[in-house]
Amino acid sequence: MDSRELGGGATAPALDLDGRTLTYAELDRAVDHWIDRHPPGPRGYDASTLPVADALICICAAARLEVPVAVEDPAARPDRSAWPSEAFLLVATSGSTGRPRPLARTAASWYDSFPVFTEITRVTPHDHVLLTGPLHATMHLFGALHALWCGACVTDDPSRATAVHAVPSVLRELVPRAPRLRTAIVAGIAADPGALAAVRHLRVVEYYGASEVSLVAAREVPAPLRVLPSVQTRIRDGVLHVRSPYTVLGAPEWFCVGDIAELGADGELRVYGRGEAVINVGGTTVVAEDVERVLGGIDGVAVAAVIGSPHAVFGETVTAAVLLDGAEIDEVRLRARGLLTKEAMPRRWVPVREMPTTAAGKIARGRLKDLLV
Repeated sequence: MDSRELGGGATAPALDLDGRTLTYAELDRAVDHWIDRHPPGPRGYDASTLPVADALICICAAARLEVPVAVEDPAARPDRSAWPSEAFLLVATSGSTGRPRPLARTAASWYDSFPVFTEITRVTPHDHVLLTGPLHATMHLFGALHALWCGACVTDDPSRATAVHAVPSVLRELVPRAPRLRTAIVAGIAADPGALAAVRHLRVVEYYGASEVSLVAAREVPAPLRVLPSVQTRIRDGVLHVRSPYTVLGAPEWFCVGDIAELGADGELRVYGRGEAVINVGGTTVVAEDVERVLGGIDGVAVAAVIGSPHAVFGETVTAAVLLDGAEIDEVRLRARGLLTKEAMPRRWVPVREMPTTAAGKIARGRLKDLLV
């Protein structure tokens, strides 16, 4: 990425962040000024603690100089002593099931996917693309760099947004404050019925991927997920493996994503969730994310998360943590009984005041288990 790869016209808005507005010409100059004022150190740049606007300027400066740049969670930085010489972005996994792991990727591993992502999302230079989380969550960093590549404006102002990158729980809360929205780009976890109902007036694009392999499959709701043409997938022992040009440096040729999945005709992909989120109830497999989608669609439930709890007879049973929004837990339990199978029905219900999540907005299952033991 260099100044020629910033996609907007000179007078078009590029950044509307942190109370600052920069055109693409001003962004180009800001990158040059950044390089003059902040020469890179032996390890390149570190944008992890910068405000979003400065972080994006810093990332563009790193790309222009072809030096690495770290974009990591300052509160949970992964252990990293070295990285490949061709690395551009130093990022990390989301940490949804444990401590974030360090990753390194080339610029091409993301930028080569931008044309197909543009075709899927239909983001144009006329869009104001809203970010709803920190840049160290790779879905937001990917969304911001894609917007700049195609000439759109990256914003943190919901009232101006025409497109948004968000996880479903954030999307539901955002819609009333974003009257100009036309496109919702959903990632991180599959959209639950409640989230889809909240955005039924919008064009909804959902994509599936992982920090290590980037884009794998996408769909325009309600069509099924389909694997991208440049990506190969296969199932081994019920678990999805991916071979992709968008994979991080150092990954095996066939990367095990860790999700239980099925492949159908014409590249159709059905994902059931992480192996860690599978609960074995008396020999019946219950996928936590499936239960969460059902519970999340019940009126009065803001967010729901489920885990497996040890049981002397069944091996495991389902425990549900529920963040309520106007409903009583007994009412939610009664509604759930008519929607879930006997095995998937939670035996234990725990109302919570706050749901532990990663920076990307996904359920932090490791932390949730610690809270519920």
